[in-house]
Amino acid sequence: MLALLGLLLSISAAGPAQQERATDLFKQAQVYEGEQNYAAAESIYRKALTSDPANPEALKRLGIVEQTELKFSDSIELFKRVLREHPDYPRVNFFLGLSYYGQHDLNDAAASFHRELKTAASHPATRYYLALVLEAEGRTNEAIDQLNQVATKNPDNANVLYELARLHMDASFRAIDRLRKLDPDSFQNHALLGGLYAEEGHYEAAVGEYQAALRKQPDALGIHYHLGVAYRMLDHLGSAEKELLLALKESPEDPGANLYLGDIALRQQQFSKALPYLKRAKAGQPQDVETRLLLGRCYVGLGELQEAKTELLLAARLDPKDPRSHYILAQVYQKLDQPADSQRELALFNKLSSAQKTDGSGSVEQEPVRPRGSNP
Repeated sequence: MLALLGLLLSISAAGPAQQERATDLFKQAQVYEGEQNYAAAESIYRKALTSDPANPEALKRLGIVEQTELKFSDSIELFKRVLREHPDYPRVNFFLGLSYYGQHDLNDAAASFHRELKTAASHPATRYYLALVLEAEGRTNEAIDQLNQVATKNPDNANVLYELARLHMDASFRAIDRLRKLDPDSFQNHALLGGLYAEEGHYEAAVGEYQAALRKQPDALGIHYHLGVAYRMLDHLGSAEKELLLALKESPEDPGANLYLGDIALRQQQFSKALPYLKRAKAGQPQDVETRLLLGRCYVGLGELQEAKTELLLAARLDPKDPRSHYILAQVYQKLDQPADSQRELALFNKLSSAQKTDGSGSVEQEPVRPRGSNP
């Protein structure tokens, strides 16, 4: 009995000692990995496996080193050794999928990534690489679905956003090409090209395409609005107003059409005419900076300075980096005989303008409304 007790005690003591030794070896190997001395790191992990051949962490780490050295077949065998005894060992299925992906074995890579996603704490990059595999298999919609799930949790991940943009762009180009081949003179083709030209700032070309779209389908909804915006950006105010009024017949409360009609009236110094348009625009988009700025300018033109101040202060809160509200506020405070407030706002305007690398001239007040939603 005493002999058996002594044996048990020696075994229990050996476990923690062995774990502590492995931990020290892992730390040493990580130093080598940080130095990109992968051969040295590999030798350390193999040393750990000499005393504990089934150590899953040592097998995983050695597999990662082999993978880093592009020894995909060797890494796959090591990862499989772990998974035979521990099917859900943390992140091993992910690294196994990466090695299969490195070998262009898409089926096994996808299967590994799917298994990883079923584990309790899957590697955060699993869906991203699964999306790459799905794209390589021609399953674009499924790839986009995976990337959308990643983007929801990580909205600032540049790699994910790039892949999403690229996939959508490729799909768009394919659809545009098919549409053009189907009928280059179709309403759909002209409307789409009009949107593309508008997005690129080629408003003359956009006008031509929107006009062609209306000739093909005169009762098409939405085209008059986009045509009106294109005319506005070209400073063809009469034509812009005509098209935007037609857009209002389609949707009287549309905030965009009302905003641009208010802007056109302001450009013509018709403040009383602009006000109802801008009020309807505000009702539809109360948090929109452009709407508040135009309302502020309109109230200044009408001599209603307190109302102007209210709108402009809200615009400044909605976008603290925009200098325009401060420029007009400086004028309002000057008219209200509040020179200290006027100087403060002018100083803010100059500071913010400098940050945006713009000049401090009064032309900022006449900056056109920024186009939104160019595509029908």
